Amino acid sequence: MSSYIPKLNPIHPLPSKSPWKKGDYLVLFGELFQRGYANGLVDEAHRIGMTLIKGTVGRREKEILRPLNAEELSQVQDTLINVPLEAGFDLEPNSEGLTPVDYLKDIKLNEWENAKLDWTKIEDSRQRGIQRFKSHLKTYFQDLEKIIQPENSAGKNILFAHLMAGGVPRAKIIMPLMNRVFKGSGDRHIPSEKFWNSDLGKLCKLSFEEVTAETYRYFIELSAELREKIIKAGGHVSYLAYGYHGTEILINEQIKWQTYTPYLQGWAKMKLEEISFQSQAKGINSCVYNCPEILTNSSSIFQGVEVSLYPLLFSLEKTGSTKNLAKVAECIDLLKTEASDSTSIKKDLKKILNTYLTDSEILSHCVFEHWPQHSSKNQMEKMLTFSDKLVDLHKDNKKLITFVLSEVVFQSCGYVMLHDCWKPKFSVAWIGHDIIAEAQDQLH
Repeated sequence: MSSYIPKLNPIHPLPSKSPWKKGDYLVLFGELFQRGYANGLVDEAHRIGMTLIKGTVGRREKEILRPLNAEELSQVQDTLINVPLEAGFDLEPNSEGLTPVDYLKDIKLNEWENAKLDWTKIEDSRQRGIQRFKSHLKTYFQDLEKIIQPENSAGKNILFAHLMAGGVPRAKIIMPLMNRVFKGSGDRHIPSEKFWNSDLGKLCKLSFEEVTAETYRYFIELSAELREKIIKAGGHVSYLAYGYHGTEILINEQIKWQTYTPYLQGWAKMKLEEISFQSQAKGINSCVYNCPEILTNSSSIFQGVEVSLYPLLFSLEKTGSTKNLAKVAECIDLLKTEASDSTSIKKDLKKILNTYLTDSEILSHCVFEHWPQHSSKNQMEKMLTFSDKLVDLHKDNKKLITFVLSEVVFQSCGYVMLHDCWKPKFSVAWIGHDIIAEAQDQLH
């Protein structure tokens, strides 16, 4: 099998309507949270009339993983398979009864760089975490088959959507360090490469890959029997996953690839892409969709990630559609009105964005062939400065353009992904701002 080499594959033109129909199933592998990418996929599936089957990562009580209780289940709409599919191993006890997080508890903030971990004990926890996850996953598929009943569902089609991401070890020392990596300036700045090469960084890398990428492999492998039953009954099966690998945005009136740096999840996302590549090579309908940045409940730590979202405003405007122009006007109304008219406001905003996006320091950290790249102090400080400058343009820093544009992105991504994934042309594809704007005009 040939090795995976990333190649920029933007989706264009807008996918035509797919054969998904009322009564087909959208199965969410992972948990659906508010203000996340998958909400757009769910909205489009509901519009078509597909049946939604939800999942859960479970909950922790005194570090013990459990399914949802009756009260929690009462808050869930649609069918839910109540098997806790929390992935990863940071809270998984090894043969000595200790977890990776236990080994991090006594590391002081000023000692992080020289801290050393016992990788034999960490690997013990990792293997036990995999075993636990696969055991739960087998139960999950047994329950799913009871719901779908492939032998009695001739011609029913199934879309499996992988929602798993993250994997930050839940130790107190990790988040303060990450804040310095992603937000630190001056003496508080920690170079991402220095953190990544430390033992704590290596633990993060393992954890990210296990949660974000390997779960997709387990999901595809352990669903093989059910997949074959569905296909034998005349149905169709596709898999999709959410990726990030930069995105194409409007820079000086041209669509160009650009990215956020440092994106430490990037190595895990590359592994996710590789798994999709290998799956499609086996004849499985699989695609990782690299989506534009949005602001989610989990992205607040990544200040600067939102800068690349602002140019979507001008991709929406470029379509000239009444619907998209109304969305642009809604965004412009959130900005301060010192300028005489909206044209001047947009001109000022575009100038700030193009100054940042064409800056040589920023461009040196946006090389597709080298992605993901580590940060530099100058690049980080420049990004954080421009981030603050863009926030300062608003009337209210709690009502930002990026909140509106984030909703546009996840809605449009859901539309594009659902209609493209029936028979995806690529195992890894990019959804750029141009196609986001086109899709937005198709939404009801």
